[in-house]
Amino acid sequence: MEVEKMDENEWKYHGEGNQSLVVSHCQRCVVLRFLKSPPNQNKTPEEILHHLQNIVDFGKHVMKQFFGENYVHHGEIIQLPLDFVRQLCLKIQPERPECRCDKDMDTLSGYAMLLPNLTRLQSLRFAEHRPILCIEIKPKCGFIPFSSHVSQEIKHKVCRYCMHQHLKVANGKWKRPSKYCPLDLFSGNKQRMHFALKSLLQEAQNNLKIFKNGELIYGCKDDQDCVCDWNELARHLKPFFFPCNGLVSGPQCTRTIVKELIHVITMALLSSTDTCRAGDMKTVPISQGRSYCEASAFNKELVRNGKHKLESSGLPRDCVLYKTLQAQMLDMLDIEGLYPLYSRVEQYLEEFPEERSTLQIDGPYNEAFYEKLLDLSLEDDGTVAFALTKVQQYRIAMTAKDCSIMIALSPCLQDECSEQRPVVLTSKSRFTFSVSVLDLDLKPYESIPHQYKLDGEIVNYYLKNVQAKDDPVMSNLFKENEDCTLVLHKV
Repeated sequence: MEVEKMDENEWKYHGEGNQSLVVSHCQRCVVLRFLKSPPNQNKTPEEILHHLQNIVDFGKHVMKQFFGENYVHHGEIIQLPLDFVRQLCLKIQPERPECRCDKDMDTLSGYAMLLPNLTRLQSLRFAEHRPILCIEIKPKCGFIPFSSHVSQEIKHKVCRYCMHQHLKVANGKWKRPSKYCPLDLFSGNKQRMHFALKSLLQEAQNNLKIFKNGELIYGCKDDQDCVCDWNELARHLKPFFFPCNGLVSGPQCTRTIVKELIHVITMALLSSTDTCRAGDMKTVPISQGRSYCEASAFNKELVRNGKHKLESSGLPRDCVLYKTLQAQMLDMLDIEGLYPLYSRVEQYLEEFPEERSTLQIDGPYNEAFYEKLLDLSLEDDGTVAFALTKVQQYRIAMTAKDCSIMIALSPCLQDECSEQRPVVLTSKSRFTFSVSVLDLDLKPYESIPHQYKLDGEIVNYYLKNVQAKDDPVMSNLFKENEDCTLVLHKV
């Protein structure tokens, strides 16, 4: 594809994060990713190229080892004519959210990453001209810390996401807390997964988006700019799920379509679409720690109904959720156990700053970097090498905790479906689909002190403002349920 020969009007604003901006092509299934920087702090072309190369190498040599070949699309670096880049920047600038305009798109180096558009089906030519539905989910951390370094018992009971929701609402980021709990989604139990996905649909925040033919139709464009109307969503989705029947608008139709959507998402998340084995990483036992969160709305409902046990069916080993969770669980020490090791590395770098490149803190992210991640030992021998290994594993875990899963779906006829193409069925339709993982840039080494501080803020706010109110209510419910049990038992 010769990007430099294409008119800038054939590209449109696609979205952006803290460090990069993405535009997509109107006809072809590709996107361009440009780095951003604060005004008057532009990096040299060489620095831009090095940064982009690190992103590509990290995806290619590290994250593909965790997720497999089909799930990770690392892209390639291309160089574009500067005039094309400047014209493109002028075209998309009016479409950028105001809160994102504190950083400028790189227009000086000409370097960008060429990537597949993951809102479209990957490697399925027959579906190119068919309607495409894509669901983007940012699942967040799917386990509760099991580290002995945790200082507050609440962290062994309530997950980070559920605690953080209350602080975000207090700070005005969201209007109300979501009922979504990542542990329900990662449970493998379909009832819990359905509840989690329904909760995401009710309060999408920035954890769920739905695209139709590449256009956002449901979810938040940026922070509080949300489009979350179930009836409107059902209108978009009806041709996918009920192409021929007589369902019309109304609450029953909407509920039915949403239920079908949740079923399809669940089956795609539990399916394996990558026959390639992941790398040589020994798995962290998922059985460590509890499999449920006490703050989960699903869990609280069970308690109210007199039940005390949450079923966790477990995840198929080749599904994308299992692989995501394995990468997340490289955070074996929790930030409280990790921070002293980070300080050890920092102290060493203060004495020997020239060793930073040798330690590969800023790359290169190659096979040698990956090999150093394979040691899951927790026996601290007091060395910088041990501390650095745990720091790098934590950075991988944080990356997996903040990644996004893209599920692209397209209707297919029965004679078009084969063993080579994964298919999920609904009551009236069948879909071929692809699953991809994105937002896999390695989390910065320098962000660890911020994570340590934020962890304390989240826990302290929850203890002071939430748990103190919830505990009497929940303990009374437990007491009532226990009393009922005693009445039913024969003496």
